[in-house]
Amino acid sequence: MITRRFAVLLAAGLPLPALLPAPWPAVGGVLFVVAGLALIDLITAGRLDGMQLRRDGDRTVWLGNTATTRLTVTNTAERFVRLGLRDSWVPSAGAGPLSHSLALDPGASGTVTTTLTPTRHGDRPAVRVTLRSYGPLGLAYRQRRRSWNAGVTPPWTLRVLPRFPSRRILPEKLARLRVMDGTLVTRGRGHGTEFDVLREYVIGDDVRSIDWRASARHQDVVVRTWRPERDRRVYCVLDTGRTSAVRVGDAPRLDAAIDAALLLAVLAARADDRVDLLALDTAVRARVEGGGHRVQLPRVIDAMASLEPALVETDFALLGRELLRRDRKRALVVIFTALDTAPMIEGLLPVLPRLAARHKVIVAGVRDPAVARMASLSSTPTAADVHTAAAAERVLFERDRVRDVLSRSGATVVDADAATFAGKVADVYLLLKATGRL
Repeated sequence: MITRRFAVLLAAGLPLPALLPAPWPAVGGVLFVVAGLALIDLITAGRLDGMQLRRDGDRTVWLGNTATTRLTVTNTAERFVRLGLRDSWVPSAGAGPLSHSLALDPGASGTVTTTLTPTRHGDRPAVRVTLRSYGPLGLAYRQRRRSWNAGVTPPWTLRVLPRFPSRRILPEKLARLRVMDGTLVTRGRGHGTEFDVLREYVIGDDVRSIDWRASARHQDVVVRTWRPERDRRVYCVLDTGRTSAVRVGDAPRLDAAIDAALLLAVLAARADDRVDLLALDTAVRARVEGGGHRVQLPRVIDAMASLEPALVETDFALLGRELLRRDRKRALVVIFTALDTAPMIEGLLPVLPRLAARHKVIVAGVRDPAVARMASLSSTPTAADVHTAAAAERVLFERDRVRDVLSRSGATVVDADAATFAGKVADVYLLLKATGRL
């Protein structure tokens, strides 16, 4: 195949014969010379059969961060090769630069680096590496078929973990968790606590915590200390149905739910609780169960990375079957969904009483701040503004009604804007943990 340099050389040579009395033989001569040079260039270009490719680099990255991959090309042939390389990825991988040049002696290797800045979470695969071998004049090149290039391309997939903006408030929540642990130890025994250690009595301790048998053995007054129960089960349920695709602010509702679930999962893991995950709409999209809390958290984060909204109505009856057919051990079930009237009244509400009878249920929904803004009128409203405000007020009223119905059915409801949503869910968990209601 010919290059742009061939076209430039031909365009520069063809006008010269026009100055001669008989231009056509000269035009033929120019064409013959340029074509001959291109043919010689093509013959002297190194063959591509001896190229071996190997890739290494980052396998995972958080959305919003940058990853790098390195592609190493080894020339196993016996000829020098001037190589042009294009490393293609899916558009959402944000790869660049895509084109590279290498000059490889026989047996030599060269490495090119590609920087990836993904725009979506999930798996972002490398598509294909296309190789070209150029001649010394740069007039022509060798290139194999697409199937051959796909065959020599080393497979590589970058797992993009979901955005975690609530990470900035994680230290504050962890500090509250540590304070809560210390408070419950000094307060004494209560519902939701378990025995910790024996220690000497100090002024201010509850006399009801004195262990008289242990005091007799130690010949000193000792008290029992208590701590919040560990190894409780926290079940994060993500609704991936059509309502999760609605954009709240700059991102889909599902992204805000994933962010809140990540914060809750990290807190629960630090509190020595076990975190399970269930994502579903008309079918189960992700399930993470079993295992200790130290190995469970990475599995939960990894499973959330591949979740995408599906344009189907969520089957909450499937959710009820999945949760009720497991074991009978009480758990904290946090359902991240939309507090819309139809899905809640017709979908979740019929199964909620049975879930609340066995588990502690939290229903968490992200509120769109645009609706609240539309409900407020300006100082000089128009007729269209009045109608828009009335519709927004109706939406807010229906949302309040849904929240009241869910609360009467035994669920704790979290309804907050996307900016504070994750923190509100974490606060409810910490409150339940402190009061021993998990």
